[in-house]
Amino acid sequence: MCANGDLRQRSHSEASLDVQVPTCPEWTLFDLAQHIGEGSRHWAATVAAGPAPAKSAAEGAPAAPREREALLAWLAESTEQLLDALRKAGPDRGVWAWWETLQSPHTSGAVARHQLPQMAVHTYDAQITVGAPQPLPDEVALDGVDEFLSTCVATTSAWPHKPAVIDFHASEGRSWRLSLSADGARSARLPGPGTMPATAAGQDPDAAAAFFSVRGTASELVFILYDRIPIDSLKLDGDRRVLEQLSAWDPDE
Repeated sequence: MCANGDLRQRSHSEASLDVQVPTCPEWTLFDLAQHIGEGSRHWAATVAAGPAPAKSAAEGAPAAPREREALLAWLAESTEQLLDALRKAGPDRGVWAWWETLQSPHTSGAVARHQLPQMAVHTYDAQITVGAPQPLPDEVALDGVDEFLSTCVATTSAWPHKPAVIDFHASEGRSWRLSLSADGARSARLPGPGTMPATAAGQDPDAAAAFFSVRGTASELVFILYDRIPIDSLKLDGDRRVLEQLSAWDPDE
């Protein structure tokens, strides 16, 4: 949970809590801190509740204070609540979660895994706001790509466009394939970083009418998936409309 530490490290900078966050322009730095803390408290309550949906963590909880040092203490307490709930639950406890179980289970371990890249990306949001952006740590970023595809994208909802595949190649040597079809969206690790045939696993080559690949560092891939950097900053190949369609797709509609 590195976001709180980063905000504490920058607490003596000249950045006002009212400054706009460039990567989340609807938020100020205070809004970002509030979002981080409230999210941690929500997931702490969710993990503690087990499989049943938790009551709102906001009920009776102290609001995020506006004074800087008090806000940092509130953030630290929020993080500790989540860590404590995860320690008590262990990795295998069943919990409520918003994602489908197609590739990511409803367990406290999956919640912990999901929260790490979330907090890492919000750390980047805080860093860029105060003018000191840093890439994500390699292992956090590498698992962050895999976690995003298997948790935030995987679904049994039918893909409303032509079948397609998107390959993600990290310069650290790992690659992933996202297959999109009438059966939904599924991701898989590829055996190596080299260019793979432009077909979804198990499909006839002619069935995958659209193909797109993205190459960059794992950190850059995470930032692309979370809409933090422009896609044109990476090496692209194929029909980029596929990624635009994916970005606009809401499986719940």
